[in-house]
Amino acid sequence: MKIVLEKAGKKFYREWIFRNLDLSINVSEKIAILGPNGSGKSTLLQLLAGASIPTEGKVSYLEGNTLLDPEEIYEKVSISAPYLDLIEDYDLEETLSFHFHFKKPVLNLSDEAMIELSGLSSSRKKMMKYYSSGMKQRVKLILALLSDVDIVLLDEPCSNLDRKSILWYQDLVEKYAAYKTVIVCSNSQQEEYSFCKREINVMEWKPGIL
Repeated sequence: MKIVLEKAGKKFYREWIFRNLDLSINVSEKIAILGPNGSGKSTLLQLLAGASIPTEGKVSYLEGNTLLDPEEIYEKVSISAPYLDLIEDYDLEETLSFHFHFKKPVLNLSDEAMIELSGLSSSRKKMMKYYSSGMKQRVKLILALLSDVDIVLLDEPCSNLDRKSILWYQDLVEKYAAYKTVIVCSNSQQEEYSFCKREINVMEWKPGIL
C-alpha cells in the first residue's frame, strides 16, 4: 500500500504543527521521520495511520491504482507508540490473544512462538501492570512487528530499551518487516532507524503561529 500526502497540514488552535507537506511513501519503503520532541512527529504518524485527519490538504492510500477508503486502513496498519497503553490487567498470553483477534500474525506464527520471540517467556502469566517499562516496550513492538500488515508505524521504538533489547528490536525488524513499509519517528536516535533508506525532518514544514 502506498501513502500520498498532498499539501497536508495539521493545526491545533492557532498553531500549525506542520503545513504544505508533500510526501509519497512507497510500498516496502523504510523511512525515518526526524525532529526534536514536540516537533509534530507523532501528529504526523497519527495522520499516516488514518487515526487523524488533516486540517488542510489530503492523505490518500493506494493499493495499485485503487484508492482505498480511510476507514479500511486500520486493517493494513500496526503501530507501536509510547502513548498507546496495554491493558494493564492482561497477562502476556491474554494480550497476544486479544490483539491477534483483530489482526493476523505474520507467517501464521503461534502465540507460543511469539512469546518465545518476545524474550518474556518467564513472565507470560504476569499482568502488564507488573511489567517494567522495557518489558512493556518489547510487548508493543511484538504486537506491531509480528502483525500481518502492509505498514508498520513505530514511534520512538527504542524507548526504555537497553542495549541488548535494541539489538533484539533491530533483528526483529530485519526478520519480520523486510517486505513491509516501516515508518519510524525518532528524535535522532540512530539505532531506532538505522535500517531506513530515507529520512525527512518534520521541522521543514513548521510555519509557526499565525
